[in-house]
Amino acid sequence: MVSARPVNGELDAWFRSLMLSIGNGRGEAESGGAMPTLSGWKDLPVELLLRIMSIVGDDRMVVAASGVCTGWRDALGWGLTNLSLSRCRQNMNNLMISLAYKFTKLQVLTLRQNIAQLEDTAVEAVATYCHDLRELDLSRSFRLSDRSLYALAHGCPQLTKLNISGCSNFSDIALTYLTCHCKNLKCLNLCGCGKAATDRALQAIAHNCGQLQSLSLGWCEDVTDKGVTSLASGCPDLRALDLCGCVLITDESVIALATGCPHLRSLGLYYCQNITDRAMYSLANSRVKSKRRRWDAARSSSSGTSSKEEDGLANLNISQCTALTPPAVQAVCDSFPALHTCPDRHSLIISGCLSLTSVHCACALHPHRAGRAMVPSHAY
Repeated sequence: MVSARPVNGELDAWFRSLMLSIGNGRGEAESGGAMPTLSGWKDLPVELLLRIMSIVGDDRMVVAASGVCTGWRDALGWGLTNLSLSRCRQNMNNLMISLAYKFTKLQVLTLRQNIAQLEDTAVEAVATYCHDLRELDLSRSFRLSDRSLYALAHGCPQLTKLNISGCSNFSDIALTYLTCHCKNLKCLNLCGCGKAATDRALQAIAHNCGQLQSLSLGWCEDVTDKGVTSLASGCPDLRALDLCGCVLITDESVIALATGCPHLRSLGLYYCQNITDRAMYSLANSRVKSKRRRWDAARSSSSGTSSKEEDGLANLNISQCTALTPPAVQAVCDSFPALHTCPDRHSLIISGCLSLTSVHCACALHPHRAGRAMVPSHAY
C-alpha cells in the first residue's frame, strides 16, 4: 500500500482513473486530461480501496475482489455492510463459510436460492462472525434445520428483518426460541413454513416481538384464530399481514385485527373460505371508529391534526372467499378510499368470487356510491 495519505482531490483522480481503466482500458479522462498512473492493484491507497469495497454488493464482485490479493481480501471486511450471494448458482455454502469471518460489519445479507445449496454450517458461520446483522434472507433454503435458527438466535440478536419463506424443515420450537432472543424483529416472512408457523409460535412472536410490522403466514395451514388473535393483541403496530391459504381461520381473526391493529394497511385472506360478511363489516366499522377517535384527539389537541386519507387498508385480497356478499364487501370498499377495483389501481382483489362483480370503488362513479352511510353496528 502507498504510505502517503492522498488528499481528497487526488483520491478522486485515482478513483476516476481506476474506473476508466476498468471500463475502457484507458487512464485518461474523457476531456483528455492526464490521470495518476496506477502502478498495480496492490498499490491502491487504503481510502480508495475502501471506496471500491463500498460498491461491492454481489457474489461476482466479492469473488473477484477476494482473488486480487491478500490486502483486497482483508479489505472486504473493513466496511462491507450489504452483500447478496443470490446469483451464486453453486458452492454458495462453501463460499459463505470461507468468507464469513471477513464480514464482521455486515448488516444486510441475501442468500436467496433457486436451487437449494445452503446448509446449517454456512448459517452458523454467519452467526459466529456477523453479530451486527440486521436483515437476512434465507428463503428457499430447504436443507436448513433448526440448528440455523438456534445459531441466529445467539449470534444475530439485532435482526429486524428475516425471510425464511420455504424453509420447511424449521420447527415451531426453534422459531419460538429465536423470537426470545431477536426481539427487534419488524419484518418476518414465514410463507410455507408450515411446521414452524403454529399457534404456539405466533403466541411467542406476539409476546416477544411487539415492534413487528410485517408478517407473512401464507399457506401455513395449522394457523388458527388462537394464533392470529394473539398477534392482534401483542403486535398493535402490524401494517401488513398475509394469511393467504390459512384455511382454519374464521371471522374471529379478522375482528381481532380490526380492533387491535389500527395501522393495518395490507391484509391477505386468499382462500380463507371460513371468512363471512361479519368479518367485512368489522373492518368497515373499524375505519369509522378510528376516524372518530382521531377526530376527538385532534379536537382536544392544540395541533389540530386530522386523519389522513391514506390511513387504513390499502390492499385487501379476498379472492376465493366465496361466502362473502356484495353489500359487506362494498361497505369495506366505501370505508377505505385506498381500496380500488378499477384496473389501474387494483388493490381490492376479488378474483374467483363471481358474486362480487357488482362491487366497485369510487372511481367507477356509480350512483349508489353518492352517499357513504354508516355501517349498522348490529351487522356483527
